[in-house]
Amino acid sequence: MSDISNLTNQIVEFYEKLSSWELSVVREQGMTLPQMHTLEILGTHEPLRMKELAQRMGVTTGTLTIQIDKLERLEMVRRRPHEEDRRSILVELTPKGKALAEEHHTLHEQLTRDITAQLGSEERRALEEAFRRMNCEF
Repeated sequence: MSDISNLTNQIVEFYEKLSSWELSVVREQGMTLPQMHTLEILGTHEPLRMKELAQRMGVTTGTLTIQIDKLERLEMVRRRPHEEDRRSILVELTPKGKALAEEHHTLHEQLTRDITAQLGSEERRALEEAFRRMNCEF
């Protein structure tokens, strides 16, 4: 098997394991993956215009509107008018949404600690750099 095939298999296996972990954690928190993804993005970049949030999520604004409606009913986010652009609506986390986003981020950090425990600091830095460079390709 070629080096690229081996690497492909490792990436696919990692993705499948990470996805399975993510789904189980999100379910335990009573959320769906798209809902948690929304909270994660807002936790890092809030507040965002609806259009900006939709772009970051890779969905249409119509799809996002349905998602935000659900998250508003759960009291995780709120909409407010943009102060400088009356046509725009900003979305931000509520204290409840912020707490859940922070809790989920903490779980991500613990997973990272767990799965990199066998790596030395140089290997962790190399892995981080590899991920940074690969992420730029998307």
